Amino acid sequence: MTDTLVTTSFDAGTGVARLTFNRPEALNAINVPLAEAFLAAVEHINSLSGVRCIVLAGTGRAFMAGGDVSSMVGTSEQAGKAIGAILDAVNPAILLLRSMDAPVIAAVRGVAAGAGLSLTLMADLVIAEEDSKFLVAYNGIGAVPDCGGSWALAHKLGAGRAAELMLLGRTLNAGEAKDWGMVNEVVPASEFESRVNRMIEKVAKGPTRAFGAFRQLIDRANGDRLAAHLEAERAAFLEMTRTEDFAEGVSAFLAKRPSGFRGC
Repeated sequence: MTDTLVTTSFDAGTGVARLTFNRPEALNAINVPLAEAFLAAVEHINSLSGVRCIVLAGTGRAFMAGGDVSSMVGTSEQAGKAIGAILDAVNPAILLLRSMDAPVIAAVRGVAAGAGLSLTLMADLVIAEEDSKFLVAYNGIGAVPDCGGSWALAHKLGAGRAAELMLLGRTLNAGEAKDWGMVNEVVPASEFESRVNRMIEKVAKGPTRAFGAFRQLIDRANGDRLAAHLEAERAAFLEMTRTEDFAEGVSAFLAKRPSGFRGC
């Protein structure tokens, strides 16, 4: 299946499905069309028989630079409508991905920020090129993580490190992300494709049904169910769109100037 914004491919011989975000001119930032294309791509993969591994990647210089902030300009109602439309597609796509047996590998080149970080963390395994960067980014626009970001940060990193990323706005390089447990493997650019393929081959030859059951057990062991948490994130994000700080953060981001938050 091919879409101008998301492409998918499937090798029936190996059981490997690939989903690639393809909006490189915007660093693959999510707007409504990309979100809807993402959901359609996941639904397509789910319809295939024999999928044993799913690989997420981004075209160009970034895995994904988060949500398209330009779509959030305007009144709180306008921003909320745009954000709601994005999450109406992304949240079901996330839940569908995590309901499949096939493990998900995120192959990260460049930046994974905002929603890009969330989707990276929602993968079962992450392999990153050594010059990749990882950041929450939501703090810069006066919002909260969505797309499962706060759920995954708490479960994978713990509350303390999650707070450091959000409150201090830290950007992690690939090595730091590995040390923190965010990334499983860091490789040089020259070896990236071969090492990604090695990981894919190992996972795709494994007991896929057992892997799926294992993920479900891990998710249940982590407490709050993901579906409920995604809705809590949505409500919190929409509440933030009604603050002065959100309007200032969006304006500052688009103007490429420092934000002047007032705490209200």
